[in-house]
Amino acid sequence: MKRNKPLLAVTVLSCLTASSAAWSADLPPVAPVHPVTNTYYGTPVVDNYRYMENLKDPVVQAWMKAQDDYTRRTLAAIPGRNALVQRVESLMGGDLRRTDFMRRGHRLFYQTAAAGENLLKLAYRDGVDGEEHVLVDPAALSKDSARHYALDWYAPSWDGRYVAYGISEGGSEQSVLHVVDVQTGRALAEAIDRTSSCVVSWRNDNRSFFYLRYPKVGPNTPPAQSEYNAVTHLHVLGQHADGDGDAAVFGRGVSAQLDVPEGQGTYVLLSPDSPYAVAVANHNMDNNPNTFYVARLADIHGAKTPWKKIASPEDGVVDVQLHGDRLYALTGKDASRFKVVSMPAARPDLAHATTIVPEGLNVIDSFALASDGIYLAERAGATFELHRTGFDGKDDRTIGLPFAGAIRDLQPDAKLPGVMFELRGWIKAPREIAYAPGAAAAADTGLIPPSTTESDELEAQETFATSYDGTRVPISIISKKGIARDGSHPTIIYGYGSYGLSLDPNYQPAWRAWFEQGGIMTVVHMRGGGEYGDAWHRAGQKQWKINTMFDFLAGAHYMIDQGYTQRRYLVANGRSAGGIVMGGALTLDPGLFRVVLDDVGVSDTLRFETEPNGPPNVPEMGSTTTEAGFHGLYAMSAYAHIHDGTPYPAVMFTTGANDPRVSPWHMLKMTARVQAATSSGRPVLLRVDYDAGHGIGSSVKQTADRFADEWAFSLWQVGAEGFQPKAK
Repeated sequence: MKRNKPLLAVTVLSCLTASSAAWSADLPPVAPVHPVTNTYYGTPVVDNYRYMENLKDPVVQAWMKAQDDYTRRTLAAIPGRNALVQRVESLMGGDLRRTDFMRRGHRLFYQTAAAGENLLKLAYRDGVDGEEHVLVDPAALSKDSARHYALDWYAPSWDGRYVAYGISEGGSEQSVLHVVDVQTGRALAEAIDRTSSCVVSWRNDNRSFFYLRYPKVGPNTPPAQSEYNAVTHLHVLGQHADGDGDAAVFGRGVSAQLDVPEGQGTYVLLSPDSPYAVAVANHNMDNNPNTFYVARLADIHGAKTPWKKIASPEDGVVDVQLHGDRLYALTGKDASRFKVVSMPAARPDLAHATTIVPEGLNVIDSFALASDGIYLAERAGATFELHRTGFDGKDDRTIGLPFAGAIRDLQPDAKLPGVMFELRGWIKAPREIAYAPGAAAAADTGLIPPSTTESDELEAQETFATSYDGTRVPISIISKKGIARDGSHPTIIYGYGSYGLSLDPNYQPAWRAWFEQGGIMTVVHMRGGGEYGDAWHRAGQKQWKINTMFDFLAGAHYMIDQGYTQRRYLVANGRSAGGIVMGGALTLDPGLFRVVLDDVGVSDTLRFETEPNGPPNVPEMGSTTTEAGFHGLYAMSAYAHIHDGTPYPAVMFTTGANDPRVSPWHMLKMTARVQAATSSGRPVLLRVDYDAGHGIGSSVKQTADRFADEWAFSLWQVGAEGFQPKAK
């Protein structure tokens, strides 16, 4: 295959001069300025584009559409874009996909898509070698090509007879709960709305389940309260098909005797081998401590249920599971890398809990309970280890894996021994792995066929950058083997660094298209993530979020210092909470990166808690209701630190019009502000997908188009041959 190398300095400059001429012939619409000033604890903060937070305003909608039209025209003028789109689509859609497996005895449920298909379907088979049966095909629901439906989540009954699942439109994640009869393949009458991010737990009768539902909201409900305080209900198949008559059993306001904290929602967890139920008040974000309760299943009677508290957030518990009459909890209290403790479900008392798996050198990422013991996925540096121990903590052993990578989604069956899980690496496509007691090691099930996109020409290296305060920050470098350190490579620096979520090895076939252009991918494992446990996470929270930003910059400087690239070839990329890091790339050192790609990002952190998904982020980011919270949020707010007359890099802000997690107005406001402020003459674009949300539920084509647009834009801006528009 012919290798396209980026051009050297003289050619780069001439190409950029020509591309600027092509770009300047057509300018984006200017946003009106309507200043609003808020004074926080003596500090005035001016917001020129507060009005954009009203996304229903026709003026805002018209401006957003005009910006997107301008972006599409600009991208269409890049010569290499169309070929890049085709290449990325072929890489992403060329293999049979199977993912998100769940075990119910010998029956396996999963999502699948054949090569060339855009959307995942729900399917099952009886045994690894059984015939595949499709239960739900979201593509069949679409009435036209402008809008698509996606499968958000699913939950099979314990006997595998029924599956509850959520369907939403346009990437909105506004799920409607349905139930399919596996035996007949027909959908039942159930259609329950307001079930986004739903957790469904089937009771042992396999005819009823607990589920999470958000309350109805009125036209005057504040945005921050529109998806808040979800309540757990009990549903019986064949009764109250729309859910409106289902009894509430747990949640804020359900019982006057139980003060459930405010939060995103509540849900109930069950195990088929236990007479108890665990209730979770999820007033935080995933991977963070929440509030847990327990009650006997037989005692659950609506508001009268005698729930007993297991843990509050200060107890550091992030997960609780049931086995018989005992509780097993994963906690970070006095154990930054986490430990597993156990206690009687009838008398939950963390202070006297028995430590089953003590804190060790590895970070316990997750655990699962099978009939034969506890299985643990442990992060050991850049890769994972699989461990098994008895319920008493004895007979611990490390289980061999087919290859080094990250373990995702431990799937046990409480009534069967062993475990299944997905294993993946930076350059190794996912495999579904199984372990049975007595086996020498875990083995590939063959349920996920080998990918045709894997290449022996690629390599992944693990090393460290040094941050501003001397902290060693892990970085992963993925590229072609033996790539020259001649400073010539377009290099994407990717980061996230929030909520204790780690950027573990994850295979992305589309990256090959970037590598074929001589590019490098660098993933920075910044403070705020969970790579080294709870302390690493807390070192990038709230007022310490500045550490996350500087860790990201350290990763970029490492790639320059080691001769891989230069400033003029550097591309910063982040998504969601990674938008805070993209803001740091813009404001802390505007001259470091040639391009910034900010996908569905958080940028105006001072206003974050006012949006529909804002309140659950307060424990991670802070709140303007306290002075310390304000100063932390102000320091991390890119929007508040854009300054007029600054030569900012080229930027592409990307959003989904239906995003329920980070409101699109973040990207709108940042686009308007940076366009007004920059003095560099480089393009600042807003790309809007009107059939998408936060990226969950997006089709293969939507994701491939976004990759191709961002990379074509980046290659244009770094001066790569074949991506330079003709001067007009």
